[in-house]
Amino acid sequence: MNQLSQESSPYLLQHANNPVHWKAWNAKTLAEAKKSNQLIIISIGYSACHWCHVMEHESFENTEVAQTMNAYFTNIKVDREEHPNVDAIYMKAVQIMTGRGGWPLNVVTLPDGRPIWGGTYFRKEEWINTLQQLQHLYSNSPEKIIDYAEKLHKGILTISAVESKKNEFEFNQDALKPLIEKWKKSFDLDFGGMARAPKFMMPNNYQFLLRYGFQNKDAELLDFVNLTLTKMAYGGLFDTIDGGFSRYSVDLRWHVPHFEKMLYDNGQLVSLYANAYKLTKNPLYKEVIEKTLRFVSKELSNSEGGFYCALDADSLNEQQHLEEGAFYVWKKTELEKLLKDDFELFSDVFNINNFGLWEEDNYVLIQTKSLDEIAVQNRISLVELQSKKKSWEQLLYNEREKRAKPRLDDKCLTSWNAIMLKGFVDAYKALKNDYYLRTAINNANFIIKNLWIPEGNLLHNYKNGKSTINGYLEDYCFVIESFIALYEVTFDENWLQNAKQLTDYCFEHFYDKKDQFFSFTSNIDDALIAKHFETEDNVIPASNSVMANNLFQLSIYFNSSYYEKVAREMVGSIVPNIDYPSAYSNWLSLFLNYSEQNKELAICSKSALDYGSKLNEQYFPYLIIAGCEKKSNLPFLKDRFFEEKDFFYLCQNKTCSLPQETFEDLCGELI
Repeated sequence: MNQLSQESSPYLLQHANNPVHWKAWNAKTLAEAKKSNQLIIISIGYSACHWCHVMEHESFENTEVAQTMNAYFTNIKVDREEHPNVDAIYMKAVQIMTGRGGWPLNVVTLPDGRPIWGGTYFRKEEWINTLQQLQHLYSNSPEKIIDYAEKLHKGILTISAVESKKNEFEFNQDALKPLIEKWKKSFDLDFGGMARAPKFMMPNNYQFLLRYGFQNKDAELLDFVNLTLTKMAYGGLFDTIDGGFSRYSVDLRWHVPHFEKMLYDNGQLVSLYANAYKLTKNPLYKEVIEKTLRFVSKELSNSEGGFYCALDADSLNEQQHLEEGAFYVWKKTELEKLLKDDFELFSDVFNINNFGLWEEDNYVLIQTKSLDEIAVQNRISLVELQSKKKSWEQLLYNEREKRAKPRLDDKCLTSWNAIMLKGFVDAYKALKNDYYLRTAINNANFIIKNLWIPEGNLLHNYKNGKSTINGYLEDYCFVIESFIALYEVTFDENWLQNAKQLTDYCFEHFYDKKDQFFSFTSNIDDALIAKHFETEDNVIPASNSVMANNLFQLSIYFNSSYYEKVAREMVGSIVPNIDYPSAYSNWLSLFLNYSEQNKELAICSKSALDYGSKLNEQYFPYLIIAGCEKKSNLPFLKDRFFEEKDFFYLCQNKTCSLPQETFEDLCGELI
């Protein structure tokens, strides 16, 4: 029988009424599968995944499909967001077998979990036929399947291994130049982003490119980053009516999104737009930040201070059928009726024309010109146009609220909460809205209260007062990163002490001294068929790259030569082997920390917070800040505070110049 009704994951609960005898991924299920000597079907997806819903409807809700699956297989449903370790291992297997991956991810394995076949989305007949063939082969020629499984397993182990460095790496910044030049060849100079579709936002890529362009005075690169951020904000990818970004665009223009809104995307994008705003003061970026955080506060927040995972791509249409994007798109007749005399001007702003048309008479709002340009062309003042745009958005918001909303994935994940926490902190740095800082601190306290247990470990998930999964490296690295960020705006050393405590736990339970990287899964958890070291940055930066950046910062705050050594070894192993820089942008950001521009600052003053706030408002990506308003035992600040004096200690590579006594002199040295 189907056992998923006992689970808390929204994705698993979506499948709780399938005729398939689904079980959840856990030690008990795996032991039973091994004992029964049945092949295992492992089907992986997530609640906001459109094609997961399609395959469910076509296959997993079908009794004929269910009969085949139930008769011969142990059927396991996995929420990839709850078990990213399982997803990572079997994604590697499918990529080896087929050359591509994605979700839904469907794998057939031996009873011991070693894969023998897999792919992504399958139509009903293909799915049934393949399962029948695999079962026949397993029953009649098991040795063939076992032999293939052994070979495939060796392949998984090979690509899961971390390539170790051969020689001592020299941190020469010139090594980045050919990588950047190679990267530039893939830029879309018309719409920003990379010249391919579908188009993912990859916030960490643009964090690095923004920093590199700024530090190297590369105007061409900075123009490209700003083009990308502008076009993303203009496109249908960004919900101008209620804020928040969808996961990716299906086209080159950022026009038609895959309509699911993910917490981790929006957290990272707020951080990116906040940094870009600090550099450019572009009001569009401020609008994006404010709208996105308003959306997160309203739609993705619980009463305890936690953040939910996602809004689904699908929602009920007028015929009460689930349809991708139904909540977000507009008919021309609908807009004409709502906007009346303003429709023509509205159409000019949001392209209710052939450019903005999607399919089946549906329009996705997209802006192609700045409001300044449109105001001039229509002989209207900019102020009046801005006012009209705001009123239009409110009008459409009110109308859209009458529609059936997309389904909510209401679990909380530790890693994603920490990413969003940092987004609120970065927004606070840029815009000085106290609400953003309060929200960030509330979320940090939510994590400490509900997801950091007395045994010292973090938990991964939270829903309805329960946490059931031990934390992964991604949970630790992002929480550590967010606690460091909180320290930067509060100078409350408790946040740093928390970060250090979690870091030391990672060394005890995740660090592999032989490979000199951190395993994705703790050594107190059951081992999978291969060890997973996450090193490639994707839509979310790799947990090892985030960890290495954390170690770099903490090594300065705590004067830890060990943290410094490990961070150096990690980046020194990765950078020489980089072929395509977009997959290693967070490592490259860390690499920039070893440039001559990187500095550390200790602010020792009764007004340290005020001075820190002024610096945080500016774009200094090469500056690590610490501060105290009284005597501190933090190694970087110890013995540096004196009553009735302001001292600013600017340091580089553990060498400090004589302290400055005025903020103006300090700023002169920083610029």
